[in-house]
Amino acid sequence: MWKKLRIGILVFILFLVAADTYMTKYRAVSWDDTLWVAIYPINVDNDPKIEKYISSLSNRNFATIESFFADEAESYGLPLKKPFQLMIAHTVDELPPAPPTNNGEPGNVFQIAWWSLKLRYWANSRDESDFSPHIKVFVIYHSYEKEQQLEHSLGMEKGMIGVVHAYAHREMEGKNGLVIAHEILHTIGASDKYDLATGDPIFPDGFAEPDKNPRYPQRYTEVMGGRTPLTEARSVMPRHLSRVRVGAKTAAEINWTSLP
Repeated sequence: MWKKLRIGILVFILFLVAADTYMTKYRAVSWDDTLWVAIYPINVDNDPKIEKYISSLSNRNFATIESFFADEAESYGLPLKKPFQLMIAHTVDELPPAPPTNNGEPGNVFQIAWWSLKLRYWANSRDESDFSPHIKVFVIYHSYEKEQQLEHSLGMEKGMIGVVHAYAHREMEGKNGLVIAHEILHTIGASDKYDLATGDPIFPDGFAEPDKNPRYPQRYTEVMGGRTPLTEARSVMPRHLSRVRVGAKTAAEINWTSLP
């Protein structure tokens, strides 16, 4: 009895969240106004070097991402000149709730739903900014080690929240920018376009130039594909957003191609 009641309450809460998510996304991708994105840095290890790097960040460090979105939106004929405005917010001293897992596999649907609610609560409770951003991106900065593999970043439509794992190093800001842009687009409905097992972009939607002949090497990276395909078996992550494009499928998912 109590178990059924708990499940019923959770389903009702999820219904309300889903309705709110739908309306929020609908308003966001109407592209009547610029979407404000708050960047919340996190020093994952309380490392003084990372703290020094974070303290040096300003809005200028994220201007390349804004320019990337503006240029790509213009290429699709979007009337809005600046789709996204990125603003550095205050630092956060706590890690967000980790996604649920079962023996290394993703959690079940109820575990994921509960985690989603916890993440939304966590994000809202740590928002002390003096403006109301549409999208919140929490960037967890790590020490830069060339062999270090970072955890998977994520972007969630429910609550329009991103969690990005990035390197605290100037040399890596181009790659950090791609990951941030990728997760921002997730929050407004864009889907991954790469093979989750290999990380390679999936043809054709994960290719910036699917009609290129010969197909390889590709010159650009599709933003949701994440890597530039050089051969059928090899792809690399670009070092700068100047080598990244928003593909046709992604543009349709975020409503850049269906507006009058």
